[in-house]
Amino acid sequence: MNFHRKGQLILFTVLIFVLAACNSNGASGESDSTSDEANENTGTITIGQINWPENIAVTNMWKAILEDEGYDVELTLVEMGPQMASLAEGDLDIAPEIWLPVQDKSYYEEYKEDVDFAEDPWYENGKVGLAVPEYMDDINSIEDLNENTDKFNGEITGFEPGAGTMITTEEMIDAYDLNYDLVESSEAAMITSIRNAVDQEKPIVAPLWKPHYIFSEVDLKFLDDPKESFGETEKIYMATREGFDSDYEQVNEWMRNWKLTDDQLGELMLDVQENEDDPLKGAKKWVEENQDVVEEWMK
Repeated sequence: MNFHRKGQLILFTVLIFVLAACNSNGASGESDSTSDEANENTGTITIGQINWPENIAVTNMWKAILEDEGYDVELTLVEMGPQMASLAEGDLDIAPEIWLPVQDKSYYEEYKEDVDFAEDPWYENGKVGLAVPEYMDDINSIEDLNENTDKFNGEITGFEPGAGTMITTEEMIDAYDLNYDLVESSEAAMITSIRNAVDQEKPIVAPLWKPHYIFSEVDLKFLDDPKESFGETEKIYMATREGFDSDYEQVNEWMRNWKLTDDQLGELMLDVQENEDDPLKGAKKWVEENQDVVEEWMK
C-alpha cells in the first residue's frame, strides 16, 4: 500500500468515527427528550382528600385509574380551607369536590382568580340540609327547631370546621335566628352520634348531605328549608391548580369528562365502604367492573 492510499484509508476511518459520534449524540439527545416527556407525563399527582365517604371513594377511584396509566398519585388528607389555599399556591394539583352554587360559594369567590374550576359538574344531584331521625314526627322544618330547643339541648351536631356546609349552617342559624350552637367535631364523630341517637330513639339534628351512606343505614329526613339557606340542588365540581392543564393535559381532559350518576356513585361508595381498611381495593373493584364508564371519560 503506497503512502497516498494509506492516507485515504486513515481519513476514511476517521470520518466513520466522526459520523458515528454524531449519530450517537443525536440519539442521546432524542432519548433525553423522550425521557423528559415521559417524566412530565408520569410524575406524581397530588389529590386533596377530605374524610367524607364520597370524597374517599372518588379520590381512591382516580388513584386506581391514574396508577393504571403509569402515574404516581398521592392522596393528601386536608380540610377544605387549607385544601383550597394549597391549590391556589400550587402545592396541590387537584381538589375533587367543590359543592356549588351554595355550600362552597365562599371558597369559589375567594379563589376563582387563582384556581381553575371546572365548568361542568361531575355529579348533579347533591342535596344538603339539616336532618333529623324519621321518628321525630313533630320536627319537619327548620322553623320548628326554636320551639324544641330543649329536646336538642340547643345543639346542632356538626363535623369539621371550615367545611362549606358548616359555614352555610352558621349562616342558616343567623337567618332563622336559632338559639342553637353548632358543635364542631369530625364527620366520623357526627355519624357515630347519629347512629347512637337513632339506636336509643333520641333527638338529634345535624347538617348532612346526599350522597351519603348513612341514609341507607338509618331512617333520616331533611327538614324543610323555607329560606333556602342550603339551596336546592347542589352540583359537585372539581378544581385544579393553575398550569395543571398544560402539565398534565391528558389527565386534565379525562377528569373534565368525568361524570357519575346516583347509581354509579352509590355503588362506588358501597365498594369502598366494604373495604374500609383498604379503600383503594374497593375503588379498584369498582373500576374493574365499570370499565365502560371509565373508558368514556378517557376518550
